Amino acid sequence: MSDLKWLIAREIPHLRRYARSLARTPDAADELVQETLEKALRKRAQWRRSGSVRSWLFTILYRTHLNSTRDGKPFTNPRDRMDETLAAADRRVEPTQDASLMWRDISQALDRLPEDQRAAILLVTLEDLSYDEAASVLGIPVGTLRSRVSRARDTLRNTMDPAIDAAAPIRRIK
Repeated sequence: MSDLKWLIAREIPHLRRYARSLARTPDAADELVQETLEKALRKRAQWRRSGSVRSWLFTILYRTHLNSTRDGKPFTNPRDRMDETLAAADRRVEPTQDASLMWRDISQALDRLPEDQRAAILLVTLEDLSYDEAASVLGIPVGTLRSRVSRARDTLRNTMDPAIDAAAPIRRIK
């Protein structure tokens, strides 16, 4: 196996996780990853050795997702499979009922984000890409990415705060 094929194979779990955050179903996510891998192998000569394979693959995946959305294919996701995606990411911890409810709330809050903010925050937080890499993947300036991530965090914070505040005891300050 060539070095590039090995590097691509190493990124498949990350591609699947991000694809599941974009696609409606696990099958659609797998189809998106498959199409991404086929394009990457066909266009392997376009990869620059000085660049990140992960960023290159995420760019292909995201643009494939955008193109399929425009063509009317069912890749856009209201994230109905987020619980499954997060569980697959870390199977070491047996979720409690509270943790399951928290993941459900996070998933629903992510569902409500505009597509551009959701894509930005997932690349930076879930996939751990740098701002430069995530901006490159999305094809936007770094400042725009920072703005989208900031707005997404504010929206998530405001969405999640009522649940947190409801669980916190009330203290009177004199």
